[in-house]
Amino acid sequence: MDIFYHPHMDREIESLIERIHPPRVCIDNDSCRECTVVKVDSANKHGILLEMVQVLTDLDLIISRSYISSDGGWFMDVFHVTDQAGKKLTDETLMLHIQQELCNTRRKGDTSSDENDETTSEPYGCEGPHSLQNTALEMTGLDRPGLLSELAAVLADLGCTVTSGMAWTHNDRAACIIYVEDALKAGPIKDPIRLRHVQEQLQNVVEAHGDIGERKSVRLRNLAAGRTHTERRLHQLMYADRDYESCRACHGESSGEHKKGCDGTHVSVNRCKDKGYWVVNVRSRDRPKLLFDTVCVLTDLHYVVFHAAIRSKSSMADQEYFIKHEIGGSCLDEESERQKLILCLIAAIERRVSHVRLIPPTIKVYIFLFIINCMRASYIL
Repeated sequence: MDIFYHPHMDREIESLIERIHPPRVCIDNDSCRECTVVKVDSANKHGILLEMVQVLTDLDLIISRSYISSDGGWFMDVFHVTDQAGKKLTDETLMLHIQQELCNTRRKGDTSSDENDETTSEPYGCEGPHSLQNTALEMTGLDRPGLLSELAAVLADLGCTVTSGMAWTHNDRAACIIYVEDALKAGPIKDPIRLRHVQEQLQNVVEAHGDIGERKSVRLRNLAAGRTHTERRLHQLMYADRDYESCRACHGESSGEHKKGCDGTHVSVNRCKDKGYWVVNVRSRDRPKLLFDTVCVLTDLHYVVFHAAIRSKSSMADQEYFIKHEIGGSCLDEESERQKLILCLIAAIERRVSHVRLIPPTIKVYIFLFIINCMRASYIL
């Protein structure tokens, strides 16, 4: 008889557990010669692994090794981290900040919404309980030359100032999130009529090229500041746009062995009948934020990670996850579901790889903002 995992817990009971067993964070610089070891243990909560990894990656720390165990109502995560230069962490202020942020993950809600979730957005023209908001443009569609410049030109014509943005491209699909303000008065665009007008004009730009019925989406909404994680949201947008459908898995030779020197992304999904887990193995080129991208996929596809081991050696990384679906059942018994999970993992890894190979994300955004400012200057002249 199968035993299904059900993560739902009454909020009052969960709050009581948090008070009885607050998170404990230990940052150890003595046990490992080459890296700083960050240990976290606390009462378990669905999605907490992603939140922990998100904290570390947002601080630009490199996770070279990790061990994760969260079977039952308790979890313990161990992360081996270094700074961007590959050195141990020595800044006492930074280490204190890491401790505070990791402890705060117990009290934070999910900072990104699913593609149909409105919990992190406010209705058009409604200020809501938060004092700070951002107006965000979310766009997905066919990638083509000049798309960003056309969107920027329309925003400038409509009196919108771009404050920041990020765009990913993968398998001829594009997704971007652009944060804008009202050029006349600093702050989010709160007039619902103007918001709809801006969205309609941006939709015209996206729909001007491409065939009828082609997948595309333009959405303008006000978000509570700090409630949306841009990179995780980009993963969700590209997943909703089904960019993974064009991925091709590397299955190696007929013997199941991969050719020596192959740097493709290899993913396998197998059943562990003794414990009722599905075992996901991922081998790919190592890079920053690899763990974050992988855990994003598993979380957004509603898989719970019970145990995991992540190791990187030289230029390659190996990840092993023992997972179950959060609502129980045996969805991965279907070959189609296993293939979907494999392709989604490959897509999540390739999105950032293809992005970085073209141009580093931060520089790409800076160039994008530079172009916008030049266009704005010429528009004023």
